Amino acid sequence: MLTKIRNRQKGFTLIELLIVVAIIGIIAALLIPNFLDALQKAKQKRTVADMRNAGTAMFSWLTDQVGAAAAGAAATEVDLSQYTASNATDVAAVLVPQYLQSVPAKDGWKQDFKYWLETADPLKKTVMAIGSGGRDKTFDGGPYTVAGFDPTDYDQDIVWADGFFVRWPQKTN
Repeated sequence: MLTKIRNRQKGFTLIELLIVVAIIGIIAALLIPNFLDALQKAKQKRTVADMRNAGTAMFSWLTDQVGAAAAGAAATEVDLSQYTASNATDVAAVLVPQYLQSVPAKDGWKQDFKYWLETADPLKKTVMAIGSGGRDKTFDGGPYTVAGFDPTDYDQDIVWADGFFVRWPQKTN
């Protein structure tokens, strides 16, 4: 009896190892899509937050310049071709350090934000806007009807213009 116990191998059988690997595979198959979706949602939320911060700074600048309210707050459609194109460096020259510590240059998907800021004539109807092309990194430029979109559609453009979001992720039923 003692020799039987000594000769017995210690460890797992092949069947036991295969079962453990199969269970780990099933768990990974369930969790990886949720993890990838959470990453995209985090990038989208970061983009919206950066746009809101930069937009608020731009609006503060505009208020200081002309004492204006949201120029397009009652708009139902925004056409970005009517805005004066700019870039993060030019916007930073106007806003940093008085209104913002730094102007975000890239959105959550590491794509350049599109900026529009009219510094020469702040009384225009179309003064300021910020846009992100979303996950697919293509930005069509509008015109955009003011509306939210399904927050799980990460390819949608996100647009902030003249004091409010024109296109934004919003829970839909």
